[in-house]
Amino acid sequence: MHVVGLISDTHGLVRPEIARALDGVAIIVHAGDVGGPHVLDALRRIAPVEAVYGNVDDPHDPSLAAGRAIPIGDLTLHVSHGHELGRPTPELVAARYAGDVLVFGHTHRAVVWRTRADARSGERVVINPGAAGPRRFDLIPSVARLTIDGRSVDVEIVAL
Repeated sequence: MHVVGLISDTHGLVRPEIARALDGVAIIVHAGDVGGPHVLDALRRIAPVEAVYGNVDDPHDPSLAAGRAIPIGDLTLHVSHGHELGRPTPELVAARYAGDVLVFGHTHRAVVWRTRADARSGERVVINPGAAGPRRFDLIPSVARLTIDGRSVDVEIVAL
């Protein structure tokens, strides 16, 4: 079993609740709009970090990529910020990217969406963990905990 912390849209803010919400994860995946290296440094004190850049980050930062494919157990997780799709939706993310679990940010809205399983590709899960940074709109800041056990995927959105 693999437990992964998912976070996005920190915009330079590392809330103290993040450490508690992501305690015990094997890896943290940041879906962009990091807001500075101090955010990644703080997250690395919890677990190893894989991160992509968002529209407010420096695309030339060597610690950030446009997208990442990360093997986790029997599955592949793909992460990108989503701004490259304009207004990303789970359907757009699923149509654009390969992988069993697709993670994006940008909208600041937490969502878990599952595609229909078919004989060719099986079920795919698309996740936006919400925004963990400064509160915007009427949204409660959040992160997600992703549990992968074989090909089984469970997601918990955690309010901060």
